[in-house]
Amino acid sequence: MAPGQFVGTSAAFFEFVHPDDRDTVRAASRAATETGQRYDIEHRIVRVDGTVRWVHELADIVRDDEGRAIRMIGTVQDITERRDLEDQLRQSQKMEAIGRLAGGIAHDLNNTLTAMVGYAELALTAIAADHEARPDIEEIRRAIERAAAVTRQLLAFSRKQILEPRLFDVNDTVASIARLLSRLVGPDIRVRTALTEGVQPILGDPGQVEQAIVNLAVNARDAMPKGGELTISSEPLVVDEAFARAHVPMPPGRYVTLSVSDTGHGMSRETQARIFEPFFTTKGVGQGTGLGLSMVYGTLKQVGGFIFVDSEVGRGTTFRLYFPPARQAAPPAKPTTAEPTVAEGQETLLVVEDEDAVRNLVASALRHDRYTVLLATSAEEALQVADSYPGTIDLLLTDAIMPGKSGVELAKTLLERWPKLPVIFMSGYTEEDVHVAALNRPIELLQKPFTPRDLRQRIRRVLGR
Repeated sequence: MAPGQFVGTSAAFFEFVHPDDRDTVRAASRAATETGQRYDIEHRIVRVDGTVRWVHELADIVRDDEGRAIRMIGTVQDITERRDLEDQLRQSQKMEAIGRLAGGIAHDLNNTLTAMVGYAELALTAIAADHEARPDIEEIRRAIERAAAVTRQLLAFSRKQILEPRLFDVNDTVASIARLLSRLVGPDIRVRTALTEGVQPILGDPGQVEQAIVNLAVNARDAMPKGGELTISSEPLVVDEAFARAHVPMPPGRYVTLSVSDTGHGMSRETQARIFEPFFTTKGVGQGTGLGLSMVYGTLKQVGGFIFVDSEVGRGTTFRLYFPPARQAAPPAKPTTAEPTVAEGQETLLVVEDEDAVRNLVASALRHDRYTVLLATSAEEALQVADSYPGTIDLLLTDAIMPGKSGVELAKTLLERWPKLPVIFMSGYTEEDVHVAALNRPIELLQKPFTPRDLRQRIRRVLGR
C-alpha cells in the first residue's frame, strides 16, 4: 500500500477487509476491546488494485487511565503464500482420502458385479437362442458391463486400476489422436498442437493417457458452446524448489509437461477446489457422470505424475499434466498367446473366497467342467482343508484380500509345502496393492469382475504350462 492510502481510522481499516470477513473481524475486535484478550486473527483483505490477500493481524489494546480502549497497536503480516500452501495440502489430503474410499467402494462393487455377470452368463448358456427370456438376460449383462466401466473409472481415480506400462513418447500419443479430437469437439472449435521436439519418453499406459486427453478435450468442448480454440502443448520442464512449494505435493525435478488449454467460460475457485472429486459435475442431470476428470487425476497419480488447473471465470482453462521422465526400462511385454480352448478338467482346485456369491459362482462354473473343487471361506479354513485332503491339490484360486490372513499369506504358506503349486489371485486391485512381490515369483491376477469363461480360460492356461 502506498503512503497516504490508509488514514489510520477504524472505518478506513474495515474498507480494506474482505466483505465476507468483516463480521468476523468486527467480532474479534470487539472481544479484544471488551474482554482484554489479545487481538489475533487471520482474514482476507482487498487491495486498492482489487487483488485479494490473506493477512495475519496481531495487536494489543492501548487503554487510558480509566481503562477505556483508545487505540490498537500491532502488526499485519501477509500470509497469502502460506495459506495457499495449506489449502493445497488439505486438497491433496482430501483427494487421497476420497481415493481410498473410491477404491474400497469399487472393490466391493466388483465382488457383486462378478456374481451378477457370472450368473447372467451361466443363464445364457442354459437357455436356447430363441428363448423369450434371452433378450432380457442379455440386457442385464450389458447393464452390468456399464456398471463395471464405472468401477474401472473409480479404480483409475484411486490409482488401483491395472495398467499396461511401457515406454512411449507423449508427442506421438497427442499426434495420433489429434484428428480424433477435431471430430470429437466439432467444427466450431479449432484444435491446435504445439509439441516440443525431443521430449523424454515416459513410462506409463499410453491408452490411459489417450483417454485422459480425450476427457480433457470433452470438458473443453463443453466449456466452449459457441466455439473457440483447444490447444495441446508439450515441453520439458525443470521444477525448482520455489515452484514445488507452490504446487504441493509435487517434488522438484525434471518433468515432461502436457498442457490442455481452452478459451471457454472458465471456472470459479470453488469449482476448481472440487473439480477432481468423483461424481462432482457442473453439468445438468444426465449430461455427465462426474468421473472424467477424476479418472485423469488417477491416471497421473498412478504413473507418479501430477495435474493442476489454472482457470478464471471468463478467461478459459488450462490443465497442466506433469509426467516424470522414464528412468527405467519398460517391463517386458507379456507374450501374446492364443487363448486356450476351454476344456473339461480332472484336476483338484482349492478355491478360497470370503464373498458367498462369488465363491458359489466359481464353484458352480468349475464343477460344471468336472473339476474337483475344495471350498474355503478364509485362509485359515483353506489351510485346514489342505491338511485334511488326502489327494493332490493342482491349483490354488484365492481372493487376494480377505479378513484375517490375506490370500498372499495363504499362497506363501502353501508354496513352502508345494513350491510348484500354480496360484491365481482374484482381485479388484493391482499386483502392487495385493503385495504379490513378497512371493518372489510370477503370479496370475484375475481382475474382477470376470465371467465364468474368463475363469475357465485362465485356469486352463495356468495348468497347461
